[in-house]
Amino acid sequence: MELRQLRYFVTLAEELHFGRAAAREHIVQSALSQQVQRLEREVGVRLLDRSTHHVDLTPAGAAFLIEARQILDHVSRAVQTARNAAASVPTLRVGIIDAGYDTMPQILRELQHTHPGITIHQVEAGTPEQYRQLADGRLDIAIGHASQTPAEVTSKLIRLDPLGVLVPDDHRFADLDGVPVTALADELLLLGEESQTPELNQFVIALCRSAGFAPAIYEGTVESTRAAADLVLQHRCVHCVPSSFRTSNRPGTTWRPLIEPATHYPWSLLWHDVNPSPHIATVINSARQLAERLGWLEPAAPPTEPAPGEDVPTAAGHSDEAV
Repeated sequence: MELRQLRYFVTLAEELHFGRAAAREHIVQSALSQQVQRLEREVGVRLLDRSTHHVDLTPAGAAFLIEARQILDHVSRAVQTARNAAASVPTLRVGIIDAGYDTMPQILRELQHTHPGITIHQVEAGTPEQYRQLADGRLDIAIGHASQTPAEVTSKLIRLDPLGVLVPDDHRFADLDGVPVTALADELLLLGEESQTPELNQFVIALCRSAGFAPAIYEGTVESTRAAADLVLQHRCVHCVPSSFRTSNRPGTTWRPLIEPATHYPWSLLWHDVNPSPHIATVINSARQLAERLGWLEPAAPPTEPAPGEDVPTAAGHSDEAV
């Protein structure tokens, strides 16, 4: 199996048209068709339903699409990591959870605009792995939920992010201005990959329980925000995510804020308080300017009560006041 076959299949699955997919990949239509057929033979199942004028994914093809995208994403990140390492030694190593969450990417764009001389190396990792990399010096700064950080990690609250639900366009929630939290009791709820966003998962579950019900959790897992949106598009589940979830504007899906109560997820900048990078203050200042301009901290505090055991730490080494 070749990476180009996976890429051709993903492109065809997105276009559902051989001509458009071939044009995107800059190959002739017959070559695209041959490569996809070889992929199907290698996989051993039919991935596509074909007709003269239309192409559809089979159930096996829809499941294969999620994994194929994740493989291509991992390869792309590996290539970029190798190129960055060969090019130069980074001066600021920044942890991001997933490219689908836009808080840290927006801060970094602000930083590059105001301080173009700073070299930034981004490391995509789940929050538990970010804590480990902060502790052993592989990361200078990261982002997450301050209540779960180790004692030696300092934090600054930068965003109170409205929590909502991602649904297909034809879902009953799509026509609502806001979705009451109790309405989630009748839905199958997709959580993030536990190794990526355990604090967000706990936050969502605690919110549901505070509303008087235990959520029905979708049993599958996803490793990326795009894969999560795929499952939503397939009507397998709904996805409870903050507004910073960038694929919430993906065609075919609709994001609606949660109400009754309106809820905000607190994002904080995190760094190790021993030998911190000299650029930490610069990052915090960029985050402060961005937060003021975009109103990230307009809510005085998250409207929901923290779950038991999830109080924001106030012990030495922690700080979670607004920027």
